[in-house]
Amino acid sequence: MTRAATARVVDFTELYSRQQGFRASLFDAGLLIPTGVDGVYGHGAEFTELTSAIDALVAAAVREVHGGAATVLSFPPVMPREVLDRTDYIASFPQLAGAVSTYTGGDAEHRLLLAGRAAGHDWGGHFRASDVALVPSACHSVYPTLTGELPRDGAWIDVSGHCYRSEPSIDPARMQSFRMREIVRVGSDRAAVAHRDTWAARAADLLAELDLRVRRAPATDPFFGRGGRMLAAGQSADNLKTELLVPLYGDDLPGVAVASSNYHRDHFGMHFDITTVDGAPAHSACLGFGIERIALALLAAHGLDRRSWPNAVNAQL
Repeated sequence: MTRAATARVVDFTELYSRQQGFRASLFDAGLLIPTGVDGVYGHGAEFTELTSAIDALVAAAVREVHGGAATVLSFPPVMPREVLDRTDYIASFPQLAGAVSTYTGGDAEHRLLLAGRAAGHDWGGHFRASDVALVPSACHSVYPTLTGELPRDGAWIDVSGHCYRSEPSIDPARMQSFRMREIVRVGSDRAAVAHRDTWAARAADLLAELDLRVRRAPATDPFFGRGGRMLAAGQSADNLKTELLVPLYGDDLPGVAVASSNYHRDHFGMHFDITTVDGAPAHSACLGFGIERIALALLAAHGLDRRSWPNAVNAQL
């Protein structure tokens, strides 16, 4: 094994140890509640209060920038399954997606289910895919509502909701179920790019005001398979995604993204038949805040007891 390869193994081992230790401290403090499944946690009262304060802070920042121009929306954690097709999410990220299965059988099938369950068999095989799926990103629920011609100035949407990604991990920052708040811009290509750049800078400032050390870095999404590597290369070459990273586990280990900006070009405009006033497919961009990740970053930076935090940070919240 080369020296470089050895260093990577050592770094990963240290990262795993720190993630595990941080999660244990959150459990001990009652901030997160274990459920027995990695990445799925209950929230204690203090953690709930903190995430609510962060969400309100982001909402206030959106009002400050956009006033009444942004439409405020929220959606449930499920959406029509066909949206996963229309967004191409199921093509690009099947490993992260989740669909809801339900029981549709009758009494006879139920007796078989119960008999199998009593014998220790998995009863999941008796369920069938429903017409709903779990929401992977808050903005995905927005685009079906915009089908048609946009107003001349396009649209701004402040959207929040619970999201799901199948990424079980001992890292408390990699939750399978989490909340996201996104500021979405749909309109011309210039408007979308300007929105992405403006909000990437505004988000960095907002996080810095909470005394978090933020670093902006180009990033790619975890596209699936061989074709996914080509998509990621194109995304990187065209600088379509930027993440805001904080050193959650120390300066010597990779940072954790607490927010990210994405420019989608006309991808969603094409797939959902959204057009500008001149008839062209609309372009879109979004800036998403990971509410729980910001909370974890604050706890890691300032301690698990908010009473000991800097007054300026508590004042912001």
